[in-house]
Amino acid sequence: MTPTTKNYSGCALLFASLFLFSISPVHAQSDRAALKRVALNLPDAPGRDSSSESSSTSSSNSDDDAAAPKGTSSISGIVQDATAALVPGARVILREKNTGRQQILTADSAGAFNFTALPAGTYQVTATFTALGVFVSPDIVLASGQQYTIPQITLPVATKADVEVTVSLQEQAQEQIRVEEKQRAFGIIPNFYVTYDPHFVPLTTKLKYQLALKTATDPVTIGAALFIAGIDQAADTPGYVQGAKGYGQRFGAAYTNGVSEIMIGGAILPSILHQDPRYFYQGTGTKKSRALHAISAPFKTKGDNGKWEFNYSSLGGDLLSASISNAYYPRNDRGPGLVFGNALITTGGRMVNGLAQEFILRKITSKPKD
Repeated sequence: MTPTTKNYSGCALLFASLFLFSISPVHAQSDRAALKRVALNLPDAPGRDSSSESSSTSSSNSDDDAAAPKGTSSISGIVQDATAALVPGARVILREKNTGRQQILTADSAGAFNFTALPAGTYQVTATFTALGVFVSPDIVLASGQQYTIPQITLPVATKADVEVTVSLQEQAQEQIRVEEKQRAFGIIPNFYVTYDPHFVPLTTKLKYQLALKTATDPVTIGAALFIAGIDQAADTPGYVQGAKGYGQRFGAAYTNGVSEIMIGGAILPSILHQDPRYFYQGTGTKKSRALHAISAPFKTKGDNGKWEFNYSSLGGDLLSASISNAYYPRNDRGPGLVFGNALITTGGRMVNGLAQEFILRKITSKPKD
């Protein structure tokens, strides 16, 4: 097979990837009422493991860091439990009362955290951890240049109300998926792998597989594979025979490509690596910041802990899916070149998709009816 024919096949694969992946390639105690209002907007805390230290790196609801005002103040503290033991890995959320803007930190191995570069204002700090209760600070009025340390942050023994908060977080995740499963560009093409909700809620393993299976079995996904098979049949690529048998083989290859990408990169690896497979719509800030956010989507994603991290799931899914194609492609269409070439094409498609998601698709994506 000539290089030109292989490049044509690559273009077809790119189109299939965009189409099959839904044009998203185929992720101070306060009163209890106040506690729930704050905590319901927060992801659950990670498991308590001092060997998995996290630096105090903030993650805000918006990716447009340039839009967030900077200051010279800070708020810090140390999280402990009722026995005065340190709580490394605790989730700490800082909320600016006037704007509602949030930052999230994970306490380090000493249970410490430090929110820096804060402007003057009124803030509230919430700390939470699996199997423990929730701490909510009183309002903190921060002056310009003030370095404030919260005197005592103690997570109590979990109560029934705290358990209800965790259950409610799971319900929020289910509601987000319910909404996303009804998102369709032009009311037809599935656009499931994007969330427009600025409040991050981690998906359970069950929900990751549910979203992947919904995408893989959608009639439009199957129709896209049939369409790609037709293009490949006309181009006589890959090197299957012509006729009905060859068309069937090309359809099987196209559909398997799409499904393997969706299942590996959208469910299996995200579940193992605790990452979110969705695209997080920014929607605010300068066009430059939004474009950079969009094209970086294949390389960064949010972990289930709410922090941005390298997107091993997406890139690993592309490589593994391309590797699996060696098992069913004709002998002349196999080899490392196919694997890395197709993986690069798919990753490039995700960058294009990110730009489409950020600037075009929301305008033409149908919204679910309540």
